[in-house]
Amino acid sequence: MTVHFIGAGPGAPDLITLRGLRLIRRCPVVLYAGSLVPAEVVAQAGDEAPLPPRVIDTASLDLDAIMAEIEAAHSRGFDVARVHSGDPSFYGAIAEQMRRLQALAIDYQVTPGVPAFAAAAAALGQELTLPGIAQSVVLTRTAVRASEMPPGETLAAFAATGATLAIHLSINNLAYVVRELAPVYGADCPAIVVYRASWPDQRIIRGTLASIRGQMKGQGITRTALILVGRALDPARFDDSRLYAPDHHHVLRPQQGRA
Repeated sequence: MTVHFIGAGPGAPDLITLRGLRLIRRCPVVLYAGSLVPAEVVAQAGDEAPLPPRVIDTASLDLDAIMAEIEAAHSRGFDVARVHSGDPSFYGAIAEQMRRLQALAIDYQVTPGVPAFAAAAAALGQELTLPGIAQSVVLTRTAVRASEMPPGETLAAFAATGATLAIHLSINNLAYVVRELAPVYGADCPAIVVYRASWPDQRIIRGTLASIRGQMKGQGITRTALILVGRALDPARFDDSRLYAPDHHHVLRPQQGRA
């Protein structure tokens, strides 16, 4: 018996991986985070299972209740598809589940998923890293109702590097985000909110650190939104990558006249 932690992707049902979908079809027990994972993602649950599937929305369950379902499946030798939004390695709350599984000697595996920041960049139709502008992306959040941020992991510290910031779980903390970042990036720095990236009701609000708070008023967005900040989001200019430069040579594109 194995518990499969599966990244469902950002929302669109066809953005789940082939491996993840196969596991959902095969496992007799499917536990999914219904507050973030659309029901369409698990619509094929149990299609290839030997018995009618047990499909449970865990949005209202605490960790003990979730583990009770897993232990019940384990006692019957049933594999479990534990479906999380995005990629489960990132704010997936799977570490505490794995710790419980290790203590119970229950096997588990992880299937990665498309993360929300990648879906947001796709929706924007642009790169988050540009030569000479930003070559790093920082995935972070702020403390609202979740656990406190560790010392040193501050927005200002990350912004000082010039990286593109992908700020999760913080739309209700937008005033703080602007207050921390504007002195570092400048008030004219691009700031974009992507609401429910890849969902049918996806919305994109483009602005700057100076304007984004005003633009968000009346939008009614209180969750499932990603804040992107950085100069790479709207550069005045940027250099071409060296990857495709005519004078850039590598093992698959050797210098002309040389093997």
